[in-house]
Amino acid sequence: MRPLPFVLGAAALLAVSAAAPAAADDSSSPSPFTIQDPRITESSGLAASRLHPGVYWTHNDSSDGPYVYAVDGRTGKTVARITLRGIGDPRDVEAISIGPDGNVYVGDIGDNLGGQWDHVWIYRFPEPKRLKDATVTATQFTVKYQGGPRNAEALMVHPKTGRVYIASKSDEDGGLYAGPTTLSPSGVNVFQRVSDIDMEVTDGAFSPDGTRLVLRGYFSAAEYRWRNGKPTRLKDEPGLPLQRQGESVTFTPDGGTLMYGTEGAGSKVTPVDLGGELLPDATAKEQKKNGEYSDRVDGKLTDDDKNGNLVKAGLTFVGALVVFFGLRKLFRRG
Repeated sequence: MRPLPFVLGAAALLAVSAAAPAAADDSSSPSPFTIQDPRITESSGLAASRLHPGVYWTHNDSSDGPYVYAVDGRTGKTVARITLRGIGDPRDVEAISIGPDGNVYVGDIGDNLGGQWDHVWIYRFPEPKRLKDATVTATQFTVKYQGGPRNAEALMVHPKTGRVYIASKSDEDGGLYAGPTTLSPSGVNVFQRVSDIDMEVTDGAFSPDGTRLVLRGYFSAAEYRWRNGKPTRLKDEPGLPLQRQGESVTFTPDGGTLMYGTEGAGSKVTPVDLGGELLPDATAKEQKKNGEYSDRVDGKLTDDDKNGNLVKAGLTFVGALVVFFGLRKLFRRG
């Protein structure tokens, strides 16, 4: 059996180690990557895999067929092409998202005629546990909008409630539409307008904890606090890289970074770190716990942040020593 002073000393050191902030390591941030697959020429949606770390799901805009691609974010190479069976001919596939049910949702919601299609579709299939080329049976849902047809390029599934949302693409009458609590494969699913959106949206995504919604366009991006099924736009805006035709966005699984994609052959996916109010609640809490949190919207730690973390670590260390020697003194008296 170890003597009490030894045990207390070890406990104090463990407390200090746990309290000391981890230095912000840029190498741990996601890296940009270029999509290598020559079949992917119009990457129009992006979703971070739930089952396969570092993998992103994407698809072509139109004229490709019922295909979805899994791309390795480390190499940019396609690791699986999924063929959807049991659906009609895709018309204008614009968005992709993953729900809390483990399903991948694909939005065939584009309308290049300016909102003339009587209805659009959503396809759903389980995210494969193994990444390899495969054919899967998908469920098809028919969608209409309150107020009539809309052109749209952004579909987002809330990671907690599983409710599906669509943001219309319009610089004059943009809106956010909520689907039924549960989508029905038979009949029509009417999406109700829940909020106005004052930008032309090309894609969107919920944060992994469901507390933030990001919407992007070609030249701007906005982030919203999500509460009780409604968005409230934040004062700060996330960074947006310069891209030839910015089409897609998704959060990384830890919620600390946005990954922005663009169309075109050999298109690049670019990460942008978040900080301050732009961080999802769960991510901010975790970063504060680890001493990695920054008030800056770009997530960079300032010298004051680093010094503050060192002071906190020092005070924790001193406190641990006081407890250790106090208990050691009591032990000797006993």
